Amino acid sequence: MESLFRTARALKKNRSHRKDLESRTLGLVFSKPSTRTRISFEVAMAELGGRTTFMRETEVGMGEREEIRDVARTLSRYLAGIVVRTHSQRHLEELARYSSVPVINGLSESHHPCQALADLFTIWELKGGFRGITLSYVGDGNNVLNSLLMGASRLGLNVCVASPKGYGPKPSLIRMAGKAARRAGGALEVGEDPKKAVREADFVYTDVWTSMGFEEERDERIKAFRPYQLNAGLVAHAKKGVRVMHCLPAHRGEEITGAVIDGPKSIVFEQAENRLHVQKAILLDLLK
Repeated sequence: MESLFRTARALKKNRSHRKDLESRTLGLVFSKPSTRTRISFEVAMAELGGRTTFMRETEVGMGEREEIRDVARTLSRYLAGIVVRTHSQRHLEELARYSSVPVINGLSESHHPCQALADLFTIWELKGGFRGITLSYVGDGNNVLNSLLMGASRLGLNVCVASPKGYGPKPSLIRMAGKAARRAGGALEVGEDPKKAVREADFVYTDVWTSMGFEEERDERIKAFRPYQLNAGLVAHAKKGVRVMHCLPAHRGEEITGAVIDGPKSIVFEQAENRLHVQKAILLDLLK
């Protein structure tokens, strides 16, 4: 991952247009709405000399109009790579299994690896490494947290998670990430107390309480998560130099206040920018 981050840093320092991916086309197959993922991949390919073509998953009809294996084999004849943003991790994995070109997870209900890589790059860029750094996550055990845990644990960060009972990460993921963290010299702590979770934090991260696909639970979730709002009071329990993170889109006044997201401790928009640079590094690694 750190090799990828070094490439991303070099690309960020020099955004001149390149020709590395000239004559290559990246397919974007999306079933979920997107701002950052779609635009950052489109700009990334353009700046690397390639191009993109966008398809809604309903147009492709994966698993319904046409079997996924046939879609994968067909798209592989046209495209250099495929980015999939989907409601189904199973569909994404099946597409990757039958595709002969790289398939990138642009977000599923289970994982959001491109976001996590951009987040970890943002930390690495600010701190120069991960040793002794504590990342605290306060909120829902969702796809973003799943990918953060998988990445951060392998890099040796100390990770503290606080979620309401019943909304934390899966026990199997906690066990896997805990073992990886210990091997890498870090640690993982999962609990329900947000103030305790942020106490030693160098970075505090939150995300929406109601992800896409869980809209019917919105009222119940708002009630459960209200004590976990990332506001000035909670941030005051962290280290003086703490930085605040959010993957966006944010529901201001719910999981995070406007004062915090716009405040001097926020690096939210640095994260958003870094999606572009990290994804350019990913594309060079996979498609060049």
